[in-house]
Amino acid sequence: MSDSAVLGIRADAAGIRLLAGLGNPGREYEGTRHNIGFAVLDKLAAQLGATFTKEPKWDARVARVPGSDLTLIKPSTFMNLSGEAVGGYARFYRIPAASVLVVVDDVALPLGALRIRRDGGAGGQKGLSSVLVHFATEQVPRLRVGVGGAAEGKDLSSHVLSRFRPEEQTSVEETLSRAAEAALSAVRNGVEQAMNLYNATPSSVKPDDNNANQP
Repeated sequence: MSDSAVLGIRADAAGIRLLAGLGNPGREYEGTRHNIGFAVLDKLAAQLGATFTKEPKWDARVARVPGSDLTLIKPSTFMNLSGEAVGGYARFYRIPAASVLVVVDDVALPLGALRIRRDGGAGGQKGLSSVLVHFATEQVPRLRVGVGGAAEGKDLSSHVLSRFRPEEQTSVEETLSRAAEAALSAVRNGVEQAMNLYNATPSSVKPDDNNANQP
């Protein structure tokens, strides 16, 4: 069975070959807002029958989707060094920047909102900034996953390293499922179509006033 048949990739797809979820390594960071990129890739790996294994050469955990040329990668470095693993892997396998989709958290979006872009700046997200530096271009597709802004007076760093509140858990699970769908849509149909399908905020997402002043 061909790669396209396995993932349903159309002939005119944009050619996403590498999905990079960003976060921080270690149990103390599991389940935090900053690690939602990892969580999205974990959901995708389970859906696609892929298993993450540690690959020291890249300082990352890597999962290759059976029967396809799609790879999932979670850097084992801290967030601000994410580009070392993602850029190194992409260069070795000659994957161009436009064929990499980076999945990151975004405090400027309410929990549940998604934003897919073909290119642009990092918007203050240090992991994405590192990736852009290592590719030496801003033309790297990205999927920003809203995690909600910090409460008034709360330090932003503490907020992104905090875990979701119990009352947010249902929304978190819905967000992970929708983000995984969006990433797979970009693989199957191209970034442009994924943008059209998933950039609209779902009706279940309520505006978060705490996001008003976030970058």
